[in-house]
Amino acid sequence: MTNRDEAVMSPKFGNVPKSSAGRRQGRMAVAADGWRRWWPYYVMMAPGILFFLVFHYLPIWEARIAFEQVRIVPPNIWVGIKHFQVLFSSPVFWQVLANTLIISAMKMVFFLPVPIIVALLLNEVRGGSLRKFIQSAIYLPHFLSWVVIAGIFIAALSPTDGAVNNLMGMAGMAPRSFMTDTGAIRWVLVFTEIWRSAGWDSLLYLAAIIAIDQQLYDAAEIDGANRWQKIRHVTLPGIVPTIATLFILNAGMFLNADLNQVINLSNDVVRSKIDIVDTYVYRIGLQTGEYSLATAAGLFKAVLGTMMIVIAHFVSKRLTGKGVW
Repeated sequence: MTNRDEAVMSPKFGNVPKSSAGRRQGRMAVAADGWRRWWPYYVMMAPGILFFLVFHYLPIWEARIAFEQVRIVPPNIWVGIKHFQVLFSSPVFWQVLANTLIISAMKMVFFLPVPIIVALLLNEVRGGSLRKFIQSAIYLPHFLSWVVIAGIFIAALSPTDGAVNNLMGMAGMAPRSFMTDTGAIRWVLVFTEIWRSAGWDSLLYLAAIIAIDQQLYDAAEIDGANRWQKIRHVTLPGIVPTIATLFILNAGMFLNADLNQVINLSNDVVRSKIDIVDTYVYRIGLQTGEYSLATAAGLFKAVLGTMMIVIAHFVSKRLTGKGVW
């Protein structure tokens, strides 16, 4: 038998020639068999893949207009870093960047611990019916749009007939217009974010807690550990990898102060305090038509987000020994 005619035994397809044509036919047969077996899963994955292709990968190529002057009639004119120079010389951009950093830092500091605490508390609830009721109640806000949430909180924080100011009045405190108070509006953003997302985000931590080996709790109980000691020495160390991973992911989205939330809770009085990079991009891109400048601002934000992921990875590695890679 010559080298060209040599064959190898395949457990699935029998003799497969070693030649390039034979190997190619073998790979095609394997691919066809895989498609026949798994095509329902591929079909279910298709909408998600299409979403990422259209809204995440194709825009990467179109980000080149940050270095071009967009013209109604193509081709565009290459201008290099001109738009970045305009951006960095604008005091408005630095103001919205400062607002974004402040709001994102407030959310990270005050929001990130809440889902962990909620998951720990849920894990301690022993009654099945009570636990299901609590979970349903705290998960529900996640499915409400920011339009609905904004309407709820605008009504609840109304200085005339809002529930919060009514309670403050019963306590002898003067009413306060939270939605038009420049000192309070950022805290409103933080609180509404916690109210909407903390319960849903606790699912990941609760799943990590459930995955902890029960024998560790039994051993701790034999050693005389109470509930708090079991949480401290078993539960928290067991969910450190999940905490580290979510911390890194949240660091990558540090500059995403939530466009929908800000737009729905914003007004002319407090806009200077909660005008963020996303609203700035929306305003100069879609409202004034300065597409190149808006793309430059978005690209600058994306680069900072990537840097934050890398920094958070190394910080997490040093503190917990866990990271993305």
